[in-house]
Amino acid sequence: MWQRRPSSRPNSGIAISFQKCPAKTYTRSDGRVAPGRSVLEHCTIVGEVARALMARFPRGLADRLFPPGAEMAAACHDIGKVSPCFYEKLRRACAPELLDILEPLANVSPDLETRWGGHAGVSQVAARALEAPDYVAEILGQHHGFSPPVHGLRATDEVFGGAAWQQERALLVAELKRLLAADWPFISSVPQARLLAGLTSVSDWIGSGRFFEDPALPWRERIDEALDDAGFIPPDYRRHLSFDQVFGFAPRQAQQQLIDAVVSPGVYVLEAPMGLGKTEAALFAAYRLLEAGQACGIYFALPTQLTSNKIYERFNAFLERILAEGCRHRSRLLHGKAWLVDTDMGEEGRPGGAWFNHAKRGLLAPFAVGTIDQALMAAMNVKHGFVRAFGLAGKVVILDEVHTYDAYTGTLLNALVELLRELHCTVIILSATLNRERRQELLGAVVREDAYPLISAAPSQQPASEWPVPAGEGREISVRLLADPAGALTEALERAHRGQQVLWIENTVAEAQERYLDLAARASELGVACGLLHSRFTADDRQHLEDRWVSLFGKEGWLERSKRGRILVGTQILEQSLDIDADFLVSRFAPTDMLLQRLGRLWRHAETPRESSARCEAWVLAPDLDQAIASPYSAFGSTAHVYSPYVLCRSLEVWQGRASLRLPQDIRQLIEQTYAQRQEEGPMAQWLHELDDGTRQRIGRKALSQLARLTLAEDGKTLPESKAQTRYSEQDTQEVVLLRAAVLKPDAKETHLTLLDGTQLQLPWGRHVLGRQAWRERSACLMRQTVPVRVQDAPEPLPIDTLKKFHFQHCFYLGDLAEDEAILRVALVDEVGVLHGLQGAPVHPKCRLEYREDLGYRVLKEHG
Repeated sequence: MWQRRPSSRPNSGIAISFQKCPAKTYTRSDGRVAPGRSVLEHCTIVGEVARALMARFPRGLADRLFPPGAEMAAACHDIGKVSPCFYEKLRRACAPELLDILEPLANVSPDLETRWGGHAGVSQVAARALEAPDYVAEILGQHHGFSPPVHGLRATDEVFGGAAWQQERALLVAELKRLLAADWPFISSVPQARLLAGLTSVSDWIGSGRFFEDPALPWRERIDEALDDAGFIPPDYRRHLSFDQVFGFAPRQAQQQLIDAVVSPGVYVLEAPMGLGKTEAALFAAYRLLEAGQACGIYFALPTQLTSNKIYERFNAFLERILAEGCRHRSRLLHGKAWLVDTDMGEEGRPGGAWFNHAKRGLLAPFAVGTIDQALMAAMNVKHGFVRAFGLAGKVVILDEVHTYDAYTGTLLNALVELLRELHCTVIILSATLNRERRQELLGAVVREDAYPLISAAPSQQPASEWPVPAGEGREISVRLLADPAGALTEALERAHRGQQVLWIENTVAEAQERYLDLAARASELGVACGLLHSRFTADDRQHLEDRWVSLFGKEGWLERSKRGRILVGTQILEQSLDIDADFLVSRFAPTDMLLQRLGRLWRHAETPRESSARCEAWVLAPDLDQAIASPYSAFGSTAHVYSPYVLCRSLEVWQGRASLRLPQDIRQLIEQTYAQRQEEGPMAQWLHELDDGTRQRIGRKALSQLARLTLAEDGKTLPESKAQTRYSEQDTQEVVLLRAAVLKPDAKETHLTLLDGTQLQLPWGRHVLGRQAWRERSACLMRQTVPVRVQDAPEPLPIDTLKKFHFQHCFYLGDLAEDEAILRVALVDEVGVLHGLQGAPVHPKCRLEYREDLGYRVLKEHG
């Protein structure tokens, strides 16, 4: 908030020529800091980078997305650097012996910049004074990711240098128009404004990167090289491939119907049972659009980070088939560290920058697998949310495993789908478990069909249509509900001892760890293999576990199935986007959507070899219905803190007394019965009231929907990403880096890190000691040592100065305390798996924290 103006007027009536104003400093080869490129040169570079970026979109698509003059908006992002405070800040940042290169200004305090959001705020008020068209001034002001606090300020205010400095900014804009042969763009809508804001930020990052740092070197011929290095390489495709050539089998009727329906950008929904091949159908439909130049890439959005890494392998195999031999994207793994190591996004994407993270950077890559959460932030008022919008523009966005459950995310998802429609995307929504109301919201059109499976289509500028799909024969599944897990433990062990492959799914990591410990020792005595899979492993450990267990339970493991029985215990990670096939399933009770997903992992393929006594059967651990309705928190236990008690009780009503079901024929009925609106009485009225209006511990869905609307992009204060929850939970997560040791070596000016597997890694204290490639490799390696955990279960936060003392800032984004960003958590793991703080710092006030490669991250109460 604006407090006061400085008592002295900075050089009143005097301004430095815009041609002499530096845009940044430059570290010379001798280590001294000198003035870098001028504002004019940097702005011109960024404008030309933006023009080249747009040229890499398919031509017709680029014409629909970007208005004429879009590069001018990008170029003008830094006109606010022509201001006395910024000029003096850069002058003072230069080496003492080089200060005289720039003319000093009297009575100027660079610290004042924080009051108006720095030079970006000056850019905004300057463009407004120059009567830039609608949205343009705000785009310039937001190019660092947030709206600057400039309400009530004018470009001619004395703190910005008065009229003389504003005149220089006007001259700079005129010169940029001349050099770029462009004028301001006229922007037609908020979505297009977000698109141009994203283009501006990304162009600035690249234009500030290593290819343009040295002011003595020519820059124009390096633009294409910089874009290639950042990963913005137009893909080349193999032409006229058939479905069979891409996937090795002929399409089923449902798959072919979706492929035929997706002919242009718009919104398409495929509701079909687990195992029908929805993923392949969506990917081939995307290939058709890519080949026709109607899309510029694919973003495959998975439900949560709980989803298995195996989907990345399937996606990469698809890309290997459709991309031409010489296409550089063929050689890059889209998950893990290869993309980070092989590309350089420029300033924000450097190691330690806020966007040196594959989860964020993936949205900018032509092809990526990520979470729906990352995509949702494209529609939210979060820092650099518009960069995500730019990254998704014109792509085929596949939203996998969309469910009816979750009012909060549903509100955001509706807004995202509408934004993507405006950005000329093709949105393909895949689900086994939508009800009619939810489908109608996503399509933005009235739907009437209740058939299942079903394809619904709403192409842009065309009416919606629906096509029933043949259900096929289906399969009968026996279901048994029981309250005591002891009988299920015995049954699981006996069936595995006979050679069956058993899945056991819990709703929390802690319960999955308990079940694994219950089973593992007894299983070993019987010669049964037992494994555990959940989200709280390091990326390296989780990859190893998934490679083993998902392969054993999938088609790749058919030859191994007969050799021994197995039990795989896990969480929701086992219910989504996995082609695994169990002989017997035990599941903790969950909402109908999730139970159906889990049943989809049971007897998935008719041709899978099975032990002779195996039956297609699931045992569900569920309380008595009357007890659940009377007291759901005690009846369901921790499950009632994961899912709504009301939805759990409604689901239990539907499943109570059911001895079997037929998939997919019964799916629509089960979903509609669970979620149909109705009047409630007695305790159920109380749980419905809790769901709608909340409790002291949990926010109700009415408030959640309102909260979601408040985070949408059009208005309001920009939220830091750590505070912008896309999937509301009282259990927000925090990334924790786990190491064996971290030792400071002052003599060598290095930090020596020991990873969990014993690998040694050195972090030099000077960034200049290593090249960018070496820093990217170190950063990517350390990112694979992180574990996502609940905030209350994470190690205590360390002062940012402590983390800097170990020089983690070279590899990780430590956070911006001024914006209340989350910062890095670090812990050391001893030889028995107990976590400790750096330099003896306390690790947790109430709990003992552990990490084991077979159990993952554990939280134990101190009393036992």
